[in-house]
Amino acid sequence: MLPSDSSSSPAEKVNVFLGSSGDHGQLSPAASYPFSMLSVGPQTYPSTHTGYEHLAKQFLGFTHNRFEGVGCLGSGGNILVKPFLGDDPAASQLIKAGETAGPGFYSVGFENKIKADFAVFKNTGMHRYSFPVGRKGVYIDLSHAFVNRFVGEAHKLSGNAISGWIESETTCSAGTYRLYYYMQFRQPVNWITLDAHKLIASPDQEQQVVELDIAFSSVDTAYAKAAIATGSFEALKQKSTSDWNQLLGRIAVKGNPVREKLFYSLLYRAIQSPYVVSEADGKYRAIDGSLQTAGNTMYNGWAIWDNYKTQLPLLSFAYTDRFQDIATSIANLYPYGKKDFATAHEPSNTVRTEHAIVVLLDAYRKGYKIDFTPILDSLRQEVDRLDYAHPDKALESSYDAWALGQILQELKQDELSEQYMQKALAYKGHWEKDFKDLSRDDVNKMSARGMYQGTIWQYRWSVPFDIKGLKELAGGEQVFIRQLDEFFGNDYHNRANEPDLQVPLLYNTTSAPWKSQALLHQLAVDTVVQHYFNDNSRGIGSYIGPIYKNEPQAYLRTMDDDAGAMSSWFVLTALGVHPACVGWPVYYLNVPLFESVAIQLPAGKTFTIEVENYAEENYYIQQVTLNGKKLERNWLTHQEIVQGGELVITASGKPNKDWGINNQWIPGLVFTP
Repeated sequence: MLPSDSSSSPAEKVNVFLGSSGDHGQLSPAASYPFSMLSVGPQTYPSTHTGYEHLAKQFLGFTHNRFEGVGCLGSGGNILVKPFLGDDPAASQLIKAGETAGPGFYSVGFENKIKADFAVFKNTGMHRYSFPVGRKGVYIDLSHAFVNRFVGEAHKLSGNAISGWIESETTCSAGTYRLYYYMQFRQPVNWITLDAHKLIASPDQEQQVVELDIAFSSVDTAYAKAAIATGSFEALKQKSTSDWNQLLGRIAVKGNPVREKLFYSLLYRAIQSPYVVSEADGKYRAIDGSLQTAGNTMYNGWAIWDNYKTQLPLLSFAYTDRFQDIATSIANLYPYGKKDFATAHEPSNTVRTEHAIVVLLDAYRKGYKIDFTPILDSLRQEVDRLDYAHPDKALESSYDAWALGQILQELKQDELSEQYMQKALAYKGHWEKDFKDLSRDDVNKMSARGMYQGTIWQYRWSVPFDIKGLKELAGGEQVFIRQLDEFFGNDYHNRANEPDLQVPLLYNTTSAPWKSQALLHQLAVDTVVQHYFNDNSRGIGSYIGPIYKNEPQAYLRTMDDDAGAMSSWFVLTALGVHPACVGWPVYYLNVPLFESVAIQLPAGKTFTIEVENYAEENYYIQQVTLNGKKLERNWLTHQEIVQGGELVITASGKPNKDWGINNQWIPGLVFTP
């Protein structure tokens, strides 16, 4: 085993170009800051969902926000800025000669000798352009947005500054967000107005370095102006890198240096969003556009349908200091008109919020404070109007009905709780109708029977809240195992999307938990066969190889990272813990991908995981101890993790078929751990 590269910091191990080429992650090397809605990054021709294609050489300029890894051709791309030579921005081409980037900064040099550097700290960023001698300018297009989703803007000029607001359609054009901004050049400029939304800032022609500060706010331009950086570019970059190291360093892993770099590159993606949208004094805009004041940090920018199984559970135990505010922010959507997708007055880019109710139940049971009383009517209204029209929707809606039933049970409203538990139980009729018979000729067809980006095989497991009932419907324990074996043995599993992301864990609910241990290792680091892609194809250009690679073409074709969903799955697997069922504070165990893991917790606590007999081929659990005591069960509670302690997993190259089959945690409609 190669030694860990302990000499470098977590941020130095991050490859921000991972997933930035083609349809293999939809990620960007933009200068960014943890949970910040501002990111300054390159706009290339051609581009991918985040405005950037790693192989492209022609740059159109630089934009200031992007929702990493989401579909519908992306979200963001506001305020295009292009440095140029001569008098005509369109005639001055930016052809890439070389680039470097890392957490918090991005730099690129062009064949015409212009060099561009960017750094971002919180919601402020800085441009630094180095020009050759001669005529030059900085072109600004306030109407730029990905996929032509610009809606409107208003701005004013004052000396070297420009300020105003931008409105654009959100992801998938489902709603609209408004951003307030303030931009200020540090060197004198003259303004040339080209049209209603396009301007040129013309510096002194002898000026070879031009610096531009920009800041965002969801509240107004005064807050954006107050956030503008005053120090040097290097100081801003250093502050950002320092904070990235602090956040990434919450989890320390030791093992193969190559895998450490992959791990931190993916953890970096897991903490990009949601976005902080409140100011230091608590002011923020709610999703109806109203100005509000909160006593805590408020977040926005959701992709909950995509990442509620992975990214949000990861944040719940690795970033406990932030997760309370994240959960509170999700609950706070309901009083202001929450929709499944975006509203007409979002304070930032956002995607979707289905299964928010499941996340709130999960947070509550993990000990986070959620005040359900003022939003209970809204929760009921949401569940009462759920869609059961298609097979996938019927199962997913039942999950939300179960979550509401569980919340009502926690609130001691037993009669109402039973009503929604019965509504959840109705999934069995839908399952018998659409998912039981696997001999039908469309069970492997993507989006058959009106389903969303998945097959009957992939969606049939989508009742994680009642695996006991699912096993009975399937025909019992042995039939259930055989069907899982068939599912994975014939490569019916889809790693390019989220609908069956949790299914590799289901062996943990059977007499063969060792099969999950082997499967998780294979999916994380070994060769897979992938037949399914998000363009509703199966078997067209099937892929054979590893899923996660630390390179620009990182993921499977059409596999979006979806706001940290897919990167977080790898991080969880690498740590050796996976949420068993979101809504219960329980995690299944697997052998970590490293010799040791340490999660830093509040109050100086640490939860460590040590792997004895670690080897690449030793991915089965032989035995486990928790704080020195033998652990026969294959699961931990959230409380056992966040109170700190030491988990020791003894690994083996052969399965221990007697371990993890006693005191199993198998979700059921009325199960309480």
